[in-house]
Amino acid sequence: MVVAALLVLVGCTPDERPTAATSSPRTPSATPTATPALTATLTTPAPAAVVLPAATAETAALEASQTLFAQAPVVVLAPAEDPAAQAAAATTATTVGAPLLLTGPAVPADALLGELDRLGTRWVLAHGATDLAVPSDVTLVRADATAAAGTSSEAPSAAPTGGQLAAPVTLAPSTPTPSAPTARVSPSPSSTPADLPRTARPEPLTGTVALTGVGAAPAAALATIAAAGLPVVDVPGGDPRATTAGVQALAANHPAHVVAVGAAFGDPALLASRVAAASSGLLAPGGGQLVFPQVPGLPGKKYVALYGAPGTPALGVLGEQDVPATIARAQAHADAFRPLTGDTVVPAVEIIATVASAGPEADGSYSRAIPVETLRPLVEAAGAAGFAVVLDLQPGRTDFLTQAQRYQDLLALPYVGLALDPEWRLAPDQVHLRQIGSVGVDEINAVAAWLADLTRQRGLPQKMFVVHQFSLRMVAGRERLDTSHDELAVLIHVDGQGTQPAKAGTWATLRAGAPPVHWGWKNFYDEDQPMLDPAQTYAVQPVPDLVTYQ
Repeated sequence: MVVAALLVLVGCTPDERPTAATSSPRTPSATPTATPALTATLTTPAPAAVVLPAATAETAALEASQTLFAQAPVVVLAPAEDPAAQAAAATTATTVGAPLLLTGPAVPADALLGELDRLGTRWVLAHGATDLAVPSDVTLVRADATAAAGTSSEAPSAAPTGGQLAAPVTLAPSTPTPSAPTARVSPSPSSTPADLPRTARPEPLTGTVALTGVGAAPAAALATIAAAGLPVVDVPGGDPRATTAGVQALAANHPAHVVAVGAAFGDPALLASRVAAASSGLLAPGGGQLVFPQVPGLPGKKYVALYGAPGTPALGVLGEQDVPATIARAQAHADAFRPLTGDTVVPAVEIIATVASAGPEADGSYSRAIPVETLRPLVEAAGAAGFAVVLDLQPGRTDFLTQAQRYQDLLALPYVGLALDPEWRLAPDQVHLRQIGSVGVDEINAVAAWLADLTRQRGLPQKMFVVHQFSLRMVAGRERLDTSHDELAVLIHVDGQGTQPAKAGTWATLRAGAPPVHWGWKNFYDEDQPMLDPAQTYAVQPVPDLVTYQ
């Protein structure tokens, strides 16, 4: 194998191609014989996502080779404990298009020899003081960084046991040709070895991308990944949906397969689903595709919303003005919170899509469904302004899933989430304002499963899924609330109103024994005594992830 320090990229014309070195002088009339270039063969990973555990630098290097290379006549070798040798070897491997393996305590010699055998390796170019005893049919070349200047490097006095030591090598300078990169070395005039190889980079894998970002990336594994020609996308925290840059990079490459370096990327099937969503290129409000990104060193998200129904002032401040004024008012509410946090504050509107009614509707539901086309102007205006939108359901005697499906066209938009309001979910013999409604958790979980499926099938960003609550009995079996859907960010929104001590008591009661969810707080202009200002609202602990105004 050829090392970076000893190699140059060349595009050989017919009269430049290196010939086999022989022990007898060549006659002037001899016709040069071209030496075939040694080229590795790459393999596309069969699964949509492969996660390399990469527990150590040595194991990561071996895993990358096993995943991406089917055959490699040349392999680069370096000791794991020698960073300088690794750096030089990484350059060589990347230049030549060959895998880089590391010797060290984490990988037994038998494992490395097994990989050389699997790859059909015949040349090993070793950087640093590696002590691997290669088989007798494998040529070991000791690389010396001083040869980069074109000088000969002295060969060791004896070959390692079981291996053949090639003669010293010198740089064979020529002009790089990017379209047909090869690398060659030539023997020093005083040596008479067997032919040293001329190598050519393999055709890069297409449709495959490498992911890093869950820790220090092992240089040797990255060199092998680069040798295979894979683009590398940085994924902070291990979720490819977390950042706008990551989403855009995956959308640009739209990979069919990914190779992720680091066990923290988690389950490969889950990772493949996340990559598929990110590859759509669709962004959630506030950037990336996560509702509440939690990446160390990067800002999270908070939401500030107006609540109500368009054109109906009695149902909340959202309905007190027309669409442009609603957008401006929601923006002003969000602006007041920005100085209070390092997170991204996203303006939002929570729109009542089905309104609880005092009497039965034509279908007997006690719920008036606002038509999709009536809601669309506000929904689309909010989306165009970069807002999050949440559709709120007050179903009466109808179940939540039936009503949610009515708004599938709007929920298919990348910035629209869903809220369920159990206060307005009636039993068959109940009437609004005579009884406070409630719902069993299985009905909520059925809606969550449907919404998660819709999100996954459409390749949409993660959706906010809100459950409103101001008393424990409103959600029977809440401890079984399904928060496992990766496509959803589940939030319990505490709707208590009245005095601040009473609201604080409701907040504490609902949080006790709750499943792992995010939390929302509602400020009532008329019912709260007094209503908290933004600073006071963010003094609530934990700080609410969603604040709505009604």
